[in-house]
Amino acid sequence: MNWSPEQLKLAEKYRSLDEIPVSERRYKCHTCHFVVDETPCPHCGEASLELMCPLDHCDCHHEIVESIEYCPLCGKAVCPECGSHDVMQISRVTGYLQDVAGWNAGKQQELKDRTRYSVV
Repeated sequence: MNWSPEQLKLAEKYRSLDEIPVSERRYKCHTCHFVVDETPCPHCGEASLELMCPLDHCDCHHEIVESIEYCPLCGKAVCPECGSHDVMQISRVTGYLQDVAGWNAGKQQELKDRTRYSVV
């Protein structure tokens, strides 16, 4: 992913999402699918909102991509073509495909550390 200079400045300014001041935080509501500036959600009242990474733009139009990259700020999987954090990463595990979101932290780190090869 080619991050813009503005995005790289944000990644350098904040080392983690917890360092973002409350006044600058944005949240994703997975109930009504809005991005809001406060919690609880003013649209539906949902109190369990996800803190949004400032590098996430929530708009990926790619259906399937061959590889995956990781956000330099929050460490989540991102689309390598547009940088959106709204991706589902799947992996083949003993012959079947599985969403990796349910994996524990150690198994997800193992996936990040894998070396990937392309056959030419």
